[in-house]
Amino acid sequence: MTIMKVRKVPTDELATTNCAIVSRDDFDAKGTKHIMVRTGPAHRFIFSIKNDSSMRRGEVGFAMSQRKWAALSLDQEVDVTAHSFATNEYIGSIVVSADFQSKKNVTPEPLNADFMAREFSMQFAGQSFCKGSLLVFKYEDKEKAKTHMLSLVVKSLEGFDLSKAVNGDGPPAKPMQVDAGELLPNSAIVFDKEEGSMLNLIGKSKGKSAYRSIINPDWDFQKMGIGGLDKEFSGIFRRAFASRVFPPEFIEQLAMKHVRGILLFGPPGTGKTLMARQIGKMLNAREAKIVNGPQILDKYVGESESNVRKLFADAEEEWRRCGANSGLHIIIFDEIDAICKQRGSMAGSSSVHDTVVNQLLSKMDGVEQLNNILVIGMTNRKDMIDEALLRPGRLEVQMEVSLPDETGRLQIIKIHTARMREYKKLDPQVNLEELAKRTKNFSGAEIEGLVRAAQSSAMNRLVKAGGKVQLDPDAIEKLMINGEDFDYALENDIKPAFGRSDESLNKFLDRGMFVWGKEVTNILEEGDLLVASAKNPENSGSVTAVLAGAPRSGKTCLAAQIAKNSGFPFVKVVSPGDMVGFSETAKCQALRKAFDDAKRSKLSVLLIDNLERLLDYSPVGPRYSNLVLQALLILLNEPPMPDHKLLVLATSSNRSFLRELELINAFGHVIDVPLLSEPQHIVNVLSDSKAFNENELNELEQRLKFLAQQKAFGIGIKSLLDLINFSRQCEPNYRVSTLLSKLENVALNLY
Repeated sequence: MTIMKVRKVPTDELATTNCAIVSRDDFDAKGTKHIMVRTGPAHRFIFSIKNDSSMRRGEVGFAMSQRKWAALSLDQEVDVTAHSFATNEYIGSIVVSADFQSKKNVTPEPLNADFMAREFSMQFAGQSFCKGSLLVFKYEDKEKAKTHMLSLVVKSLEGFDLSKAVNGDGPPAKPMQVDAGELLPNSAIVFDKEEGSMLNLIGKSKGKSAYRSIINPDWDFQKMGIGGLDKEFSGIFRRAFASRVFPPEFIEQLAMKHVRGILLFGPPGTGKTLMARQIGKMLNAREAKIVNGPQILDKYVGESESNVRKLFADAEEEWRRCGANSGLHIIIFDEIDAICKQRGSMAGSSSVHDTVVNQLLSKMDGVEQLNNILVIGMTNRKDMIDEALLRPGRLEVQMEVSLPDETGRLQIIKIHTARMREYKKLDPQVNLEELAKRTKNFSGAEIEGLVRAAQSSAMNRLVKAGGKVQLDPDAIEKLMINGEDFDYALENDIKPAFGRSDESLNKFLDRGMFVWGKEVTNILEEGDLLVASAKNPENSGSVTAVLAGAPRSGKTCLAAQIAKNSGFPFVKVVSPGDMVGFSETAKCQALRKAFDDAKRSKLSVLLIDNLERLLDYSPVGPRYSNLVLQALLILLNEPPMPDHKLLVLATSSNRSFLRELELINAFGHVIDVPLLSEPQHIVNVLSDSKAFNENELNELEQRLKFLAQQKAFGIGIKSLLDLINFSRQCEPNYRVSTLLSKLENVALNLY
């Protein structure tokens, strides 16, 4: 404790700082930021300090407004001690009433409270404020080139606990009223008018409507329309925002640079843009600048780079004036891959994309570094972005916004049905938890589309296309969206982009599954074991298997049946028929995308049909695509992400080809698919086909046994079904003889 004498501030300029002025010999402002002044047992006042060489040791200078507030007289002796604030005494928001300092300066022109709040934050960030204190505020209105001297009174202060604000576990506790605290660069400033004041305030930062804390106490995912992204938000808050609620001097002591960039990537419809829109609500920063990537580009030379510079102009100007006390500026780039492609990848001599990338790199982490910006980029194609943007110091926080899990899907469903439940338009019998289970691999956008489709289905009960539209008001009032509407929408309207490829599977199973012998049963049982192995939590990698057998032996049908029986939410079929006319590079890209899509789902099956055709194999030569082969070998050996399970099934009609290319070693399991080589096998298929009566079946069985005794033969299930369909077209008296004739040709290797 030091006894000091009260003096006037040395200059008018220092009076507008609202700080106590002391000698460096008493308190060095570099180490001590605030002092507590005691004028009596119950009278304590807190001031921030500045050093000035004109102040003598043992003296403390105050402006007139400060002496008036603390009831100090010149030459009065006061007790002065260094003061520091507790972790729960940082100001989230401050409400001040304002009036003109002098009646001569009264003007009817409106003053923008938003600009005033910004200027107040830049001038006084890091300073202490007490409830009831009197302040002088020199506001320079740059738009009108005028300076206004205002008198302010602190009406209320809201503090928040700094230690709780940085845990990243969700919204912090609601802020509390405090008597004193330290202002942070992102604290909310609210201006109100003194009673009888002639001040004319406009903007969002005036009155009670602007009353908010540095961390929004009403930050709630449900209110923000966000579901299933709790983990992603917590990760972003921990990496990008937690450091920004600490005082600037603490950050300087750590020599720490704030995270300046976040990249949100993932499948379409998972909430990247929605998350970016709401990120500004986690901290009360400057209003975010949102720009679509293509908007940056301009047909005139140099204009694209100029557009990038304009986005950073406000942050640069504030950083030059206030340094570490500058507030946070958020710049959001939607579809950032449109402007930040790999340099050198674009054809043409102008290289506009390259110079835009260079400009963005220099602004984020160039020679003149800014520590008051946060750039948020969003893309579906992370692989297209220039790698220089992804290093630390630029877009260093790279967060994948993946498909929501069951808990996340339930949150999203509740968000999109909240209004219906509020107005009792949703049937109480609709089980939202069951709906969340049924919507595996649905993105947030697809769930929203599902709810919209169910609403359309319900409204369609009252409006029929092609008929006269005449709505009954009573029927409209009673209309409710029920479970049948959601069932119809799931079956007919909305299919997840990362869901089961049922159409492709059904194409392979259109003839049905013929279990012609124990060989088929054994293959299906082995397929079930593969599925169980893929689901096993102890299995950290993918499970791969190839079904090898003669042509037309039903390999693809069996693989499709295994995939269908798995119950996995994501099933993708890679077929050579979908790549007709593709170059080798295009095939590699298609394979890469198929594997990437499969790895995004928790449980996935990838069915690669007809490896020979996929690799462009030809026995004449022989020739094959080595580029596609190498890509396939690499992709098969890449493990999926943690907690993601992948089952890869492939089919091949040439086992020797797989062995020669060492491709068979890339698969963990090889399943042999045999031909139908016994008469009973063929009879079982004939019986299941319902094409022949009992007498015909008996005759066929006897003739087939005789044929088998003469010569061993085998036939693929697909070939047999084709022969059965051919025989159906014959007259009844000729069906048996026609089928036997065809089978004899098979035995004689004429097929």
